Amino acid sequence: MSKLALFENNLPAYLKNVELDDVTKALSGGGNKIKRIALGNNKFILKVGGVEISKSANEKMNVVVVNAAKDVSRTFYAAAYDPSAEATPPDCWSPDGRTPDASIEKPQCATCDNCPQNIEGSGQGKSKACRFSRRIAVVLASDIGGDVYQMELKSKSFFYSKKEPGDLDHMPFDQYANYVGSQGYNLNNLVTEMRFDDDSTVGKLFFRPIEFLSEEQWEIAKKQKETPAAKSAITMTVAQIDGVKKLAAPELPKLESVAKPAPKAVKVEVEVEEVPEPKKRKEDKPVVAPKKDLKSIMGDWTNEE
Repeated sequence: MSKLALFENNLPAYLKNVELDDVTKALSGGGNKIKRIALGNNKFILKVGGVEISKSANEKMNVVVVNAAKDVSRTFYAAAYDPSAEATPPDCWSPDGRTPDASIEKPQCATCDNCPQNIEGSGQGKSKACRFSRRIAVVLASDIGGDVYQMELKSKSFFYSKKEPGDLDHMPFDQYANYVGSQGYNLNNLVTEMRFDDDSTVGKLFFRPIEFLSEEQWEIAKKQKETPAAKSAITMTVAQIDGVKKLAAPELPKLESVAKPAPKAVKVEVEVEEVPEPKKRKEDKPVVAPKKDLKSIMGDWTNEE
């Protein structure tokens, strides 16, 4: 497993296969918590159980994508974001972007497409209150056999316009995956560079290929895909990974019961206003990904700026 100096390249060789002792396991909660890499203020942040453990000073990171959720998920919070407030689970979420998860007690709608939180303007400004995200599982390129990390990509890091896709140096994740597949390769065949967009302050990433894995490294990456950590990384929400619990409702003071006469029945006529159906976004027609040969572009790039 990867160690505390996650984002440094000075890990001694003898530490690569070290196991946690009983003391460290007890103090760290067992050492079996799923880890994730969060994106905050254009920094890569290692979190374990919702607690920040380490922060990278680099604007880019090399990883191997070992698994990814096939569907885009959705998450809705009724309250506005407050960085000082205690973390809570989402009020509604969908693992497949089509229907709310079965665990949701009060879903906003039976289907995501018809949900009022999916309409432009339901959030801040013209945004939608229900946010899109895609979960991926990665390992560090420098430690392919080590820990698997969850990453939750926000819409700007994976959505792209098929009419005007980014160039090969500025590809969001979905375009990048489409490009690699169009060249006849899998994501776990190569090292992927994740780089922050310099023009954004909301943790927007670009992806590009760096180099192919050796056959031995590829075999390790394939095994990592099937690990419980990788499967949990693409199926569990951030709140579940971090162990966030729903806040208990405040207990109201008890009032003495006072007998009151029953109110008289009053007939009230209520005018019901028809609510228009939410508008669905028109699907763009698919456009073929750029066909520049993957081998040649990786020959032009180096790991150093």
